[in-house]
Amino acid sequence: MVSVALPILIPLVAGALSLAFWQSQIAQRWIAVIGTGLLLASTVYLLLQVQHEGFVVMHMGDWQGPFGIVLVADVLGAIMAVLAGITGFAVAIYSLGSMGDGHERFGYYPLLHLLLAGVCGAFLTGDIFNLYVWVEVLLVASFGLLILGGERAQMEGAIKYVALNLVSSLLLLTGVGLVYGMAGTLNMADLAYKFSQVEDTGMITVVAMLFLVSFAIKAAAFPLFFWLPASYHTPPVAVSALFAGLLTKVGVYALFRVFTLLFTQDVGLTHTIILWGAGFTMLTGVLGAAAQFEFRRILSFHIVSQIGYMIMGLALYTPLALIGGVFYIMHHIIVKANLFLVSGVAYILRGSYELKQLGGLYKSSPVLAMLFLVPAMSLAGMPPLSGFFAKFIIVRAAIEAESYWIVGVALLVGLLTLFSMVKIWTEAFWKPTPEGVAIIELPGMRRAMLYGPIMGMALMTLVIGLYAQPIYDLAEQSATQLMDPSLYIEAVLGDPASGLSPSERLIHDAAQAGEAAAGNGAAINGAAGNGMEGEAP
Repeated sequence: MVSVALPILIPLVAGALSLAFWQSQIAQRWIAVIGTGLLLASTVYLLLQVQHEGFVVMHMGDWQGPFGIVLVADVLGAIMAVLAGITGFAVAIYSLGSMGDGHERFGYYPLLHLLLAGVCGAFLTGDIFNLYVWVEVLLVASFGLLILGGERAQMEGAIKYVALNLVSSLLLLTGVGLVYGMAGTLNMADLAYKFSQVEDTGMITVVAMLFLVSFAIKAAAFPLFFWLPASYHTPPVAVSALFAGLLTKVGVYALFRVFTLLFTQDVGLTHTIILWGAGFTMLTGVLGAAAQFEFRRILSFHIVSQIGYMIMGLALYTPLALIGGVFYIMHHIIVKANLFLVSGVAYILRGSYELKQLGGLYKSSPVLAMLFLVPAMSLAGMPPLSGFFAKFIIVRAAIEAESYWIVGVALLVGLLTLFSMVKIWTEAFWKPTPEGVAIIELPGMRRAMLYGPIMGMALMTLVIGLYAQPIYDLAEQSATQLMDPSLYIEAVLGDPASGLSPSERLIHDAAQAGEAAAGNGAAINGAAGNGMEGEAP
């Protein structure tokens, strides 16, 4: 169905149009807003369709899986695409009031669309090699956005970002090659079916470790997370917000996908490693944030710590834990992107991201102060905001699984997260404005462009917290599909338990179609012959 391809096609077309209007910044701005708005609308439609049908599958060129390219949207993939649409739309509007002319002239908007296409492609592909391809597409776009402006700090951050992500890509490509050598297919549904039939799973577990390391790097999980706080604070704030909301979540999504669909043969080993990684990721991230005094560096380290909560839900691998992990992803993308947008307004008003050079924002900009408190307290897990319910579900799942040590880590990290948010509040908003710091007033139109997306995402945070049941239901539907890989396999391949191989099923289906066509042709010829006999004298 074409609806599963629209979230990829729309940003690609919007990016091409932006290149066509390279000389007109006004046209590129309009294309960005309209394109991301259409992307959001298409992803919402796809999610509604998935809720109704369970899975939406598109076989490119009408080549049935596993031989053709397949796009697959289950509940998790559709949720992630919607979150990409929300973040892209918010950042596009915010960029109108924050992005400098120089950045726009050097391709900011085409790169924005390319990044969104890569992200959505990674969420919706049904092929492990095409997952690698879409990850590389977003990596190229993100590198271009990261160095946009060419400042020294940006170039230093970009070198670390690209170097480690290229190592991750090399590991991923190696894993893909080994998987193909073992199974003779790259279709994820077909791989899941073939792996489920293997008796000696030792080699599958070895390959699983390659995928774990690769995707853990992209998710900024322990121990190879240092590229993130070294780079996310360097580009324009709209780019930081886009990265914070989406890039690491591609790695998290990929971990959820492969370690619930493909690599479930040795859960006792693989998921225990993931659980220990989650604990160390939470601790190292939050301790790094506690030591920082620069607005965006604090938020960058907190991306790392919060990734730990998400993969903790995967590691526990119970229905409730997966619900908590998916719920946490939905909460975190909205909250974290919004906090970066708030930091950008603070920078515009005071001219610095350093906490010691900020201050007095509560008095001069009370609306911004309130808009900061909503995502900040949600990130810390304060009720009744979205972060409270996300952490509550995961902690309860850990208690039910009797993993008490990770419960202690999660609660401690929540307290230290609250400490970091209070530190930002005290330094940037509550203390008096430092002497010599100019107080800038925003004109009405620019103020609307900057505050509008922040208000919208803060409202979403409140809605997720106050009306959590619909979000919980979505996460529950996603967890149900993740816990039963046969649903995914059957949606893509039909019924592999019929005893026929995928190639035999394709031949069998083609033969049936040919017999049906021959039967229809004979019937038509017979009817024509009867008509002619009736007309004969």
